[in-house]
Amino acid sequence: MPKKKHCAVVTGATRGIGYAVAKRLLEDGLKVIVTGTKTEAEYPKGATYFPVDFLNEKLVITFIKYLKNQKIDILVNNAGINKIDKFVDINIDDFDHILNVNLRTPLLLCQAVIPYMKQKKWGRIVNITSIWSHISKEFRASYSSSKFGLDGMTAALSAEVSEYGILANSVAPGFINTELTRHILTTQEISKIKKQIPMQRLGHVEEVAKLVSWLVSEENTYISGQNMIIDGGFSRV
Repeated sequence: MPKKKHCAVVTGATRGIGYAVAKRLLEDGLKVIVTGTKTEAEYPKGATYFPVDFLNEKLVITFIKYLKNQKIDILVNNAGINKIDKFVDINIDDFDHILNVNLRTPLLLCQAVIPYMKQKKWGRIVNITSIWSHISKEFRASYSSSKFGLDGMTAALSAEVSEYGILANSVAPGFINTELTRHILTTQEISKIKKQIPMQRLGHVEEVAKLVSWLVSEENTYISGQNMIIDGGFSRV
């Protein structure tokens, strides 16, 4: 596991996958900085909380300045938003908002932390994508655009920084039992999806956190540029 001197940033860590990842990294002995959109929010005990709405450019700039003054050697870009629409009904403002949060901001945060990682000659970046960065379906054009883009950005980033000991990967969760999943899908839709997953269940946030924990650890010495799918076998069948 990473040594205690490592400092990790996990965005969107007030619920769901982000919360579980931050909690696991704290258990691993890391110093952890987390973000959320609200001034006051619930987050894993022991973490440092920084409120920032990634749709507010001024707040993003402030957060980037803060990161540049920290010694960040692990970054987990988890914050994301989604809106389902028929392709012809996609509102361009909604499309821009999704790309801003899911793709543009992760790029900016990577830029902010890479100089220190290069100086240290060690770093780990994990961008949380989705199975919709590997496959897609109807009504997911905006979200898939952002997540396919995030995976592509991760692959290009890996090609540039791996030689400095910075390993960049994506993690692509499938249907995970989160508040967001239950908000987007009806109970009937979830029951139908479970039957399509070889493991016959939704994934747990802790399972995603375990994968992220290993990828950002010192045990990972040769995996970079990959989009690691964790979906119970869904996308393979």
